[in-house]
Amino acid sequence: MKDRREVMNRWCGVMEWLDRLGYMTAGFSLLVLGMLLFAHAWYVFATKAGQIGLLPSGLKLLNDLLLVIILLELFRTVIRFLQTEVLDLEPYLAVGIIACTRRVLTASAELSHLPSMNETQFYQYLMDVGLNVMVIMVLVIGVFLVRKRPVPSSVPLP
Repeated sequence: MKDRREVMNRWCGVMEWLDRLGYMTAGFSLLVLGMLLFAHAWYVFATKAGQIGLLPSGLKLLNDLLLVIILLELFRTVIRFLQTEVLDLEPYLAVGIIACTRRVLTASAELSHLPSMNETQFYQYLMDVGLNVMVIMVLVIGVFLVRKRPVPSSVPLP
Protein backbone atom coordinates (compact mmCIF):
# COMPACT_ATOMS: atom_id res chain seq x y z
CA MET A 1 0.00 0.00 0.00
CA LYS A 2 2.82 2.41 0.89
CA ASP A 3 4.73 1.52 -2.31
CA ARG A 4 1.66 2.23 -4.40
CA ARG A 5 1.21 5.65 -2.77
CA GLU A 6 4.88 6.49 -3.39
CA VAL A 7 4.57 5.52 -7.06
CA MET A 8 1.44 7.65 -7.40
CA ASN A 9 3.17 10.62 -5.72
CA ARG A 10 6.17 10.22 -8.02
CA TRP A 11 3.94 10.14 -11.12
CA CYS A 12 2.01 13.18 -9.90
CA GLY A 13 5.32 15.00 -9.45
CA VAL A 14 6.38 14.12 -13.00
CA MET A 15 3.02 15.27 -14.39
CA GLU A 16 3.24 18.57 -12.47
CA TRP A 17 6.75 19.11 -13.84
CA LEU A 18 5.49 18.41 -17.39
CA ASP A 19 2.59 20.81 -16.80
CA ARG A 20 4.99 23.60 -15.79
CA LEU A 21 7.21 22.78 -18.77
CA GLY A 22 4.17 23.05 -21.04
CA TYR A 23 3.31 26.47 -19.62
CA MET A 24 6.93 27.60 -19.99
CA THR A 25 7.14 26.51 -23.65
CA ALA A 26 3.75 28.03 -24.44
CA GLY A 27 4.75 31.30 -22.76
CA PHE A 28 8.08 31.38 -24.57
CA SER A 29 6.26 30.70 -27.86
CA LEU A 30 3.88 33.62 -27.21
CA LEU A 31 6.85 35.91 -26.56
CA VAL A 32 8.76 34.84 -29.69
CA LEU A 33 5.63 35.06 -31.87
CA GLY A 34 4.87 38.53 -30.50
CA MET A 35 8.41 39.72 -31.26
CA LEU A 36 8.31 38.29 -34.80
CA LEU A 37 4.89 39.84 -35.49
CA PHE A 38 6.11 43.18 -34.15
CA ALA A 39 9.13 43.20 -36.46
CA HIS A 40 7.08 42.01 -39.44
CA ALA A 41 4.36 44.63 -38.84
CA TRP A 42 6.88 47.46 -38.88
CA TYR A 43 8.62 46.02 -41.96
CA VAL A 44 5.32 45.83 -43.86
CA PHE A 45 4.43 49.35 -42.73
CA ALA A 46 7.77 50.75 -43.87
CA THR A 47 7.66 49.04 -47.27
CA LYS A 48 3.95 49.49 -48.07
CA ALA A 49 3.18 52.97 -46.68
CA GLY A 50 4.41 54.68 -49.85
CA GLN A 51 2.60 52.24 -52.17
CA ILE A 52 -0.87 51.93 -50.66
CA GLY A 53 -0.99 55.08 -48.56
CA LEU A 54 -0.29 56.05 -45.00
CA LEU A 55 -3.82 55.53 -43.65
CA PRO A 56 -4.29 51.91 -44.79
CA SER A 57 -0.74 51.06 -43.76
CA GLY A 58 -1.19 52.75 -40.40
CA LEU A 59 -4.45 50.91 -39.73
CA LYS A 60 -2.80 47.59 -40.60
CA LEU A 61 0.13 48.44 -38.32
CA LEU A 62 -2.23 49.37 -35.50
CA ASN A 63 -4.15 46.12 -35.95
CA ASP A 64 -0.90 44.11 -35.86
CA LEU A 65 0.40 45.99 -32.82
CA LEU A 66 -2.83 45.28 -30.94
CA LEU A 67 -2.34 41.60 -31.76
CA VAL A 68 1.19 41.84 -30.34
CA ILE A 69 -0.24 43.40 -27.16
CA ILE A 70 -2.69 40.51 -26.88
CA LEU A 71 0.15 38.00 -27.20
CA LEU A 72 2.26 39.86 -24.64
CA GLU A 73 -0.66 40.04 -22.22
CA LEU A 74 -1.12 36.29 -22.54
CA PHE A 75 2.64 35.83 -22.04
CA ARG A 76 2.49 37.96 -18.90
CA THR A 77 -0.46 35.88 -17.64
CA VAL A 78 1.54 32.67 -18.12
CA ILE A 79 4.51 34.17 -16.24
CA ARG A 80 2.25 35.32 -13.40
CA PHE A 81 0.68 31.86 -13.21
CA LEU A 82 4.09 30.17 -13.08
CA GLN A 83 5.17 32.52 -10.27
CA THR A 84 2.02 32.38 -8.13
CA GLU A 85 0.13 29.30 -9.38
CA VAL A 86 -2.97 31.52 -9.33
CA LEU A 87 -4.88 32.22 -12.53
CA ASP A 88 -6.22 35.80 -12.57
CA LEU A 89 -9.34 36.79 -14.48
CA GLU A 90 -8.38 40.40 -15.25
CA PRO A 91 -5.76 39.70 -17.97
CA TYR A 92 -8.32 37.68 -19.94
CA LEU A 93 -10.80 40.55 -19.69
CA ALA A 94 -8.08 42.90 -20.98
CA VAL A 95 -7.38 40.55 -23.89
CA GLY A 96 -11.08 40.51 -24.72
CA ILE A 97 -11.22 44.32 -24.70
CA ILE A 98 -8.19 44.57 -26.97
CA ALA A 99 -9.55 41.89 -29.31
CA CYS A 100 -12.89 43.69 -29.66
CA THR A 101 -11.11 46.98 -30.24
CA ARG A 102 -9.08 45.30 -32.98
CA ARG A 103 -12.30 44.07 -34.59
CA VAL A 104 -13.85 47.55 -34.53
CA LEU A 105 -10.73 49.02 -36.17
CA THR A 106 -10.57 46.21 -38.72
CA ALA A 107 -14.24 46.61 -39.63
CA SER A 108 -13.75 50.35 -40.01
CA ALA A 109 -10.70 49.83 -42.22
CA GLU A 110 -12.60 47.32 -44.38
CA LEU A 111 -15.49 49.76 -44.71
CA SER A 112 -13.25 52.64 -45.76
CA HIS A 113 -11.80 50.59 -48.64
CA LEU A 114 -15.11 49.55 -50.20
CA PRO A 115 -15.69 51.32 -53.53
CA SER A 116 -19.43 51.30 -52.87
CA MET A 117 -21.63 49.96 -50.14
CA ASN A 118 -25.20 48.81 -50.17
CA GLU A 119 -27.62 49.14 -47.29
CA THR A 120 -27.18 45.52 -46.18
CA GLN A 121 -23.41 45.91 -45.87
CA PHE A 122 -23.85 49.12 -43.89
CA TYR A 123 -26.26 47.48 -41.42
CA GLN A 124 -23.94 44.48 -41.06
CA TYR A 125 -21.11 46.89 -40.26
CA LEU A 126 -23.26 48.70 -37.68
CA MET A 127 -24.30 45.40 -36.08
CA ASP A 128 -20.69 44.20 -35.97
CA VAL A 129 -19.37 47.41 -34.45
CA GLY A 130 -22.34 47.73 -32.09
CA LEU A 131 -21.91 44.18 -30.80
CA ASN A 132 -18.19 44.67 -30.27
CA VAL A 133 -18.77 47.96 -28.43
CA MET A 134 -21.33 46.23 -26.20
CA VAL A 135 -18.86 43.43 -25.44
CA ILE A 136 -16.18 46.02 -24.65
CA MET A 137 -18.56 47.74 -22.22
CA VAL A 138 -19.45 44.45 -20.51
CA LEU A 139 -15.77 43.54 -20.22
CA VAL A 140 -14.90 46.97 -18.79
CA ILE A 141 -17.64 46.50 -16.20
CA GLY A 142 -16.13 43.07 -15.50
CA VAL A 143 -12.70 44.64 -14.93
CA PHE A 144 -14.29 47.20 -12.60
CA LEU A 145 -16.06 44.46 -10.62
CA VAL A 146 -12.92 42.32 -10.41
CA ARG A 147 -10.94 45.27 -9.08
CA LYS A 148 -13.66 46.17 -6.54
CA ARG A 149 -14.09 42.67 -5.11
CA PRO A 150 -12.78 42.16 -1.60
CA VAL A 151 -9.28 40.72 -1.47
CA PRO A 152 -9.27 37.38 0.35
CA SER A 153 -6.97 37.42 3.32
CA SER A 154 -4.13 34.96 3.34
CA VAL A 155 -4.53 34.36 7.08
CA PRO A 156 -6.61 31.23 7.68
CA LEU A 157 -9.64 31.65 9.89
CA PRO A 158 -9.67 29.63 13.15
